[in-house]
Amino acid sequence: MRDLALFNLAIDSKLRGCDLVHLRVEDVMQADQVRTRALVSQRKTGAPVQFEITEQARAAIAYWVRGKNLKGSEWLFPSRVDRTQLMTTLQYGRLVDEWIAAIGLAPSAYGTHSLRRPKAALIYRKTGNIRAVQLLLGHTKLDSTVRYLGVELEDALAIAESIDVEPLALA
Repeated sequence: MRDLALFNLAIDSKLRGCDLVHLRVEDVMQADQVRTRALVSQRKTGAPVQFEITEQARAAIAYWVRGKNLKGSEWLFPSRVDRTQLMTTLQYGRLVDEWIAAIGLAPSAYGTHSLRRPKAALIYRKTGNIRAVQLLLGHTKLDSTVRYLGVELEDALAIAESIDVEPLALA
């Protein structure tokens, strides 16, 4: 159940691995309920980033937290060896490698950061709203988001061509 909760939350949150493993139960839960949204400070930038937690992720997190009897200030994903310590980013990386290998892909081609991109890329593809993606990823510069998503001129042109605007009549 830990892996399912971790995987689902990685996809939903779009957090860097270091931020994901530093989550505490209270970051995603209030009383006995998993929040629909969470707000955390990024370790890299110190900037706050808010993210949604889907129903599927909430169910997995709730099952994980209840099964391990985790409490508010405890790590959401504690070390297997010492519950008072958090799972390391190295351990998280090993889990991602296992997940990637389990679906028949080469782990060397993917990493923990690979789980940060899918939802962001999907949001961009469906909406064309790069500013929304920038906010969700917690990027301070729009240029970073453009590079991150690999937005090319062809993408921009496709969006422009999909917009039907009536030409202005000359007076």
